[in-house]
Amino acid sequence: MKTFGTLIAAFGRQYEVRSDAGEILLCVPRGKKSLFACGDRVQIAATGPGQGVIDKLVERSSLLYRSDAWRQKLIAANATQVVMVVATEPSFSDEFISRCLCAAENQNLKVLIVLNKTDIVAGLADARSRLAAFSALGYTVLEMSALDNVDTLRARLIGETSLLVGQSGMGKSTLTNALIPEARAETREISEVLDTGKHTTTFARLYPLPEGGGIIDSPGMQTFGLVHLDGKDLEASFREFRPYAGQCRFRDCRHDSEPGCALRAAAESGMIEMKRLRQFLQFRTECEQGRRQAQGW
Repeated sequence: MKTFGTLIAAFGRQYEVRSDAGEILLCVPRGKKSLFACGDRVQIAATGPGQGVIDKLVERSSLLYRSDAWRQKLIAANATQVVMVVATEPSFSDEFISRCLCAAENQNLKVLIVLNKTDIVAGLADARSRLAAFSALGYTVLEMSALDNVDTLRARLIGETSLLVGQSGMGKSTLTNALIPEARAETREISEVLDTGKHTTTFARLYPLPEGGGIIDSPGMQTFGLVHLDGKDLEASFREFRPYAGQCRFRDCRHDSEPGCALRAAAESGMIEMKRLRQFLQFRTECEQGRRQAQGW
């Protein structure tokens, strides 16, 4: 008998699906294609005790993924909010945050930046200073320690399907354990030698919240490619650029060295950060090069 369910974990060509009746089934896709993500709504058919096959994908409301010239990595489907986790230790990348913001903005997702491990005061001032630029853009930055109290974060997750994303070692799994103790997500100590976290989550998993909604804990990552975004989509994903859309002298302005560029004038006058404009130009070049490589140019 066919029924519907939510894909709660994805690993390889096997998927854990929670049916609408509450049954957990280990499912495989019907056919060769395996383009499903954690959070997908699917139609399934049972094939045996605890096993099934995925027959159909229900239309998504959102899909967050990263890409380079050779492949796409689906992260989560049907999320309503991206919770970007950074920490006072290990160090985090401002550029990584900008890349994640582009992907989230492209899918019209809410964004919350969580500064974790505020109990480690040695790196707190520097972390706050680096995040101030994102606060100035209107992104909410929530300071907390997952080892102390997560109630302020919990209040912002109720009723949302929130994707926890970030570099390795930022404490996503610790946050998951604090929010949902029964999740028992694996955590490890940070490697001080490499100044990076060890990958503790190897696949995305959706956990329901008792108060309503859910969180998707994703694997830690160090890169976030945006090759799937074209120039216009990428430009639109920088929210501070939007007031200047269509104001350049030339309709096909690339915001590089053309005269009468509204974006460059805004950056030079301090209305937008020059660093963000440089990041946009960098990301666009990477995307264009990636698409050429994918086409064999």
